[in-house]
Amino acid sequence: MPRHCDQRPDRASRPGPGLVPGGTPAPCAGGPAARAGRRGDRGQVALEYIGFVPILLFVALCGIQLGWIAYVHEQADTAARTAARVEARKGSGGAAAGRAAVRGGLTADVAISKSDDAVTATVTIPINTIVPGLSVEPARATAVMPNDDPTGARP
Repeated sequence: MPRHCDQRPDRASRPGPGLVPGGTPAPCAGGPAARAGRRGDRGQVALEYIGFVPILLFVALCGIQLGWIAYVHEQADTAARTAARVEARKGSGGAAAGRAAVRGGLTADVAISKSDDAVTATVTIPINTIVPGLSVEPARATAVMPNDDPTGARP
């Protein structure tokens, strides 16, 4: 009787672990009999990996895109508040202050409107996308401040 992986010479005749139903010894896990049944599976992990990587990259890009969208909206909100505050306090220069409040790589479109009581600043910033096929609306933010122009200039 040939010796198998899980049998020691002194226990070859006793039943115990390593025997499959029917009393025959199980082949070694890495032996030729075990490898013969797995030949058709060679490269399976590589194929699964190649198939999963694009999905993983797409999910990662979507996560980065969501972070970028949130960041640009925050920049638009900051620019709108800055533009309205400067325009309300100084009477002019709000649009330039709003554009200066955003990060250098972003282009902000700042619109100022005044009334007797308030100054309204609306900022629009286009959002670039890194996810193929995704179109995102630009970030828009509006801020309203009381009109505190010390010169008394009203529209």
